[in-house]
Amino acid sequence: MSERDSFYKFLKKVAIGPAVEVAFHPWVEGLENIPDTGPAILASNHLSFSDSIFLPIAVPRKITFLAKSEYFEGPGIRGKATAAFFRGAGQVPVDRTGGNASTAAINTGVRLLNDGHLLGIYPEGTRSSDGRLYRGKTGVARMALEAQVQVIPVAMINTEMVQPIGKSRPNFGVEVGIRIGEPLDFSRYYGMEDDRFVLRSLTDEIMYRIMDLSGQEYVDKYASRSKRTAD
Repeated sequence: MSERDSFYKFLKKVAIGPAVEVAFHPWVEGLENIPDTGPAILASNHLSFSDSIFLPIAVPRKITFLAKSEYFEGPGIRGKATAAFFRGAGQVPVDRTGGNASTAAINTGVRLLNDGHLLGIYPEGTRSSDGRLYRGKTGVARMALEAQVQVIPVAMINTEMVQPIGKSRPNFGVEVGIRIGEPLDFSRYYGMEDDRFVLRSLTDEIMYRIMDLSGQEYVDKYASRSKRTAD
């Protein structure tokens, strides 16, 4: 076991996991849909920073998340400590500014899947600011086709109430839930990862399934664009 795997296990079993269980008693449905071994994508809605805490605690296997590179680039000792924490917690830095950076992020995801990882992705690209589910970005479909893996839809329930945007202290007593859906098999589309219409169709199918699991209202526009409009 590597040092990072040991640290991940320590956080989950000792430092964070037990406290989360006591404080929130999160319920989970559908753990049987996650394979015991081998690569797969967990595609989840994104309501709160705490999504990346509750989901790894609930899932027996280690989840590797693609995290924005800013988390790893802070200055000084504190910045280095933060970067070390995120890496130990299973986070991999990616540049999500668009263009060539998006291609690099997809390539990183495919590499991790080819290495057998269980990859966690938030297809919306950013947290929902109002609790609704927004249009997914097609990178999740491209990774699934290039790596030839199944996509497992996930719905986080009520995590936006635990840690609302802009609030540093969590709210206790919130009933947090996680619904894990049946794997989506896109093998009939293998070899079509450069077809933008196929990528859009598969991404919409993933988002529809997340919506079905979460019960959220769906908005057919990108969350990042919605935030700019609100500002």
